[in-house]
Amino acid sequence: MKDQAQGLRNLIKMQSNSNDNKTRVITITSGKGGVGKSNLTLNLALALQLKGFKVLIFDADIGMANIDVLMGVTPKYNLYHLLKREKNIKEIITKGVYDLQIISGGSGIQELLNLSQADLEYFAYEASKLLGSVDYIIFDTGAGLTQQSLNLMMSSHETIVVTTPEPTSITDAYAIIKMVHSMNQQIQFKMIINRVTTQKEGRLTSDKISLVARQFLNLELSTLGYICEDVNISKAVKRQTPFLTAYPNTSASRDIQQICRTFLSDENETSDLNTSVKGFFYKMIRLLK
Repeated sequence: MKDQAQGLRNLIKMQSNSNDNKTRVITITSGKGGVGKSNLTLNLALALQLKGFKVLIFDADIGMANIDVLMGVTPKYNLYHLLKREKNIKEIITKGVYDLQIISGGSGIQELLNLSQADLEYFAYEASKLLGSVDYIIFDTGAGLTQQSLNLMMSSHETIVVTTPEPTSITDAYAIIKMVHSMNQQIQFKMIINRVTTQKEGRLTSDKISLVARQFLNLELSTLGYICEDVNISKAVKRQTPFLTAYPNTSASRDIQQICRTFLSDENETSDLNTSVKGFFYKMIRLLK
């Protein structure tokens, strides 16, 4: 078993080296539920896909996974089937609108915590096959600071925190940033303010969180943008279609497109930093164990 695990480690290293700097791993999270995080994740991923990037969403929300529902698709397999070695990584990918790819975590996310070291190595080897085949892997986590979401934030290149102007949402978003920052000060955080009534309200919300983070954590936070309240968002959810494609000219679609442009601009500015994906899944393994 030890020889097999070592062999898998060597294969991961070879694959990671050959695909270095080609895939970015992003975690999107929120301090509390009900802030529209998954819907935002889906439409941001789609905006990137429409700009010519290959994007894969990894729905890592245990028990509440709903990216597939929002996109109107039904995954035949999920992470559980991979961990049980019934399917390989490519076979559990479901394609949606404009060939946007998703992997449903399902109960498999919880299973990760109980795997043997050899099984974790197998998962890492399978997952490493994605590196270089897509430009972005976006993990949509459950709300709050669970062990799974913490592992992902601690391993990803950067974390996007979604909040709304509501005081409880702001407090919970800051609590996540504070906790994770206390454990690893190298993690990069960006914010998206959802469900704002005006752009001004969005700026005031982000300024409030940024000021507290700067004052008490010595941490500079950047904001990718704001999404205004839009009745077409709920209409798109009922249609099980991303609002970006269902209502491309609505205010929410314009907002997500602007957020996408800002995101890509920030990526270009930091492209010369440590953007290697090598070791991402090793970090996950170490944290899981």
